[in-house]
Amino acid sequence: MAERKPPGVTFESWVDRQIRTAQERGEFDDLPGAGKPLPGAGAPLDEQWWIKEQIRREGLSGDALLPTPLRLRREIDRLPETVAELTSEHAVREVAAELNRRIVEHLRFPVGPQVAIAPVKVDSLVERWRSQRPATQAPDTPEPAADQRSTPRRRRWFRRRR
Repeated sequence: MAERKPPGVTFESWVDRQIRTAQERGEFDDLPGAGKPLPGAGAPLDEQWWIKEQIRREGLSGDALLPTPLRLRREIDRLPETVAELTSEHAVREVAAELNRRIVEHLRFPVGPQVAIAPVKVDSLVERWRSQRPATQAPDTPEPAADQRSTPRRRRWFRRRR
């Protein structure tokens, strides 16, 4: 542990003297990175450098820093690419339902900037997913019977406004 600063000595001269004596003892020899430039030296100082460094070190994307409505909007935009990898209609519907649940939760208690977002239309997403699938593949879920198709589907509460 370092000794205490003696009274009457300026802090700067006391620190300089400790550094000089440590250099004379050779305590700074053979340190890792000796002789290499400091990372980011000479680059302009970014105000949020520490956030960007933490994101880079943790391997996260910048989406984690976005406010909730912007993050949801980005997920809505990326949803067709996300579901394109899925192999069943049930999985596509589950992903869309989970996203819709988070969207409705945000709409009930909005936080952050006011960005217009609406729940995803699951049926149109599934139709788009089906159209991108090979035509030779059999559907995963059976078609509803003819008498079930003729009955109108009940609309959800968040779609009644249209």
